[in-house]
Amino acid sequence: MHRLFIPPDQLASPRVKLTPEQARYLGTVLRLRPGEEIEVFDGKGARFRAWLQDSPELDAAVLLLDEPLPEGPARAVDVVLVQALAKGEKMELVVQKATEMGATRILPLASERAVVRVDTERGSAKAERWRKVAQEAARQSGRADVPRVDEPAGWDAVFAVLRDEPARRGLLLDPEQAGLRLGQAARGARRVLIAIGPEGGFSVDERERAVRGGMLPVGLGPLVLRTETAGLAALAIVLHVHGELG
Repeated sequence: MHRLFIPPDQLASPRVKLTPEQARYLGTVLRLRPGEEIEVFDGKGARFRAWLQDSPELDAAVLLLDEPLPEGPARAVDVVLVQALAKGEKMELVVQKATEMGATRILPLASERAVVRVDTERGSAKAERWRKVAQEAARQSGRADVPRVDEPAGWDAVFAVLRDEPARRGLLLDPEQAGLRLGQAARGARRVLIAIGPEGGFSVDERERAVRGGMLPVGLGPLVLRTETAGLAALAIVLHVHGELG
């Protein structure tokens, strides 16, 4: 069944007026006709069966909502992915794939060695683009929720997450860590935060600050992965440890 993301504030009535962008997607991209059925999800976990209604103009198209559909099974693990800013389209790739793999929040990190530097205005624009990528990835992968995608921030934002959620285990991916593996460190933790460094890795000061902030340095293995690969590999390992993948 085709799926469409509609934010909660647009679902106040069973008769939902679509935005021009939503209407174009259903009519032009999917080529749906009046009376056809789709699934609507609100990004917060709710989903509904809906029918496209007849309309004389595309911009006035509406959906008629039915009763809510059953919720999916609760996830065994809640993962926040802290991803150091990467150049080009790598961040979009990370957001897309992390959404497909079930991350609940993605926090882009302005780390010391990150090649990409963004000011506040550009950071807001990029975050809005990443949120659209996450919405589309959630639609494609069958998720009813969409992960929170933050604007680029520094380490204070990372430590704030851990401070506000004492039960969340903070793990710092460190290629030089040969002892404690990620799978071992994530076992038994229902809430995890994983920090992924840039191409050049975290600086010594960043690693020391992270440890002082209560994070555990962990390794993935002997191979050195690119930053856009490391986060996805880390997600896969954590999901596997908790029985959600593999």
